[in-house]
Amino acid sequence: MSEAVQGGWRAEYDAVRGGAGAGLFDLSARGRVEVWGGEAVRFLNGMVTNDVAALAEGAWMRAAFPNPQGRLLALVRVFRRGDRFLFDTEPETYPRLVKDLERFTLAGDFFVRDLTAETTLLSVQGARATEIVAAVLGRDAASTPRGSVRVVTFEGSAVEAARATHTGEDGYDLIAAKESAESLRDALVAAGAVPAGAGALEVLRVEAGVPRYGVDASDANVVLEVVEESEAVSYTKGCYTGQEIIARIHWRGHVAKKLAGLVFEGEGEVPAGARLRDTGDGREVGRVTSSVFSPRSGGRVGLGLVKYDHLAAGTRVGVFEDDAELCAARVEALPLVRGGWHDAAAGGEGEKP
Repeated sequence: MSEAVQGGWRAEYDAVRGGAGAGLFDLSARGRVEVWGGEAVRFLNGMVTNDVAALAEGAWMRAAFPNPQGRLLALVRVFRRGDRFLFDTEPETYPRLVKDLERFTLAGDFFVRDLTAETTLLSVQGARATEIVAAVLGRDAASTPRGSVRVVTFEGSAVEAARATHTGEDGYDLIAAKESAESLRDALVAAGAVPAGAGALEVLRVEAGVPRYGVDASDANVVLEVVEESEAVSYTKGCYTGQEIIARIHWRGHVAKKLAGLVFEGEGEVPAGARLRDTGDGREVGRVTSSVFSPRSGGRVGLGLVKYDHLAAGTRVGVFEDDAELCAARVEALPLVRGGWHDAAAGGEGEKP
């Protein structure tokens, strides 16, 4: 996406990244699946990388579903709702998540309910997110700590307010009944949220270093290649599917390749799948997975899977499509753009997302 064809998403982007507004995203296409039962914790801890037994009431955590080879099947967030757990995942991994969870309903005291069609997920992202959520849902919702969820009431219906970011800016995810979606959306817009779409979100999530399944990650990747293990992986909870492979890589010290940021030279388009080569000997050292024009950076940036010995920030690589060199690029640590969420965390405000 070039600067010349930014179209309507630039104003939406500025509302989120500009420091004086907030954008409103409809993320209802993500899957939301509830799990409960006397054996829920045992079964879930045998399936995911993080420790759901340690998840406190009113909190959420990140986790991954690996296969027996430690490869990534889904990235999820897990919300604790009393004796129940809500799983939130991307549209691309939602059908597989439902199928994998439902396999255990015949194995014991374990129940699954797909809530996706019954609920909506709206996300307010940006510097004014707290102000807007307070105006619509009250101070209790707006004061939700990072990594936490609070249930409040809107027009007589329950709304779950989770403090979370998809952009690197401060934000709230709001899960409500489908019947409340339109009135909740209208109220958030009336309070100052700017409706924003997929174009703006794509740029924001690449700048923030948020991987997208089917684009930056797939079941060809070992979990540790694309997740932040300090947020999504427990090494103390015991065995789970793929645990041996993941633990072996962790204790060995590093993965063979990892998702990293890329800053491209020049203004030309860089297609997903373009190959990265060492500027000295020409050997292949990775590939581009996402590429966008970044208004904050003033040029093209992207994400890519880069071999370990080329991950150091500032490493220069060549970008090739077949045998044609497109441009040079610089490898950088993630996030590529540090938003208000990261700045607050660095200052000691709140928990890490």
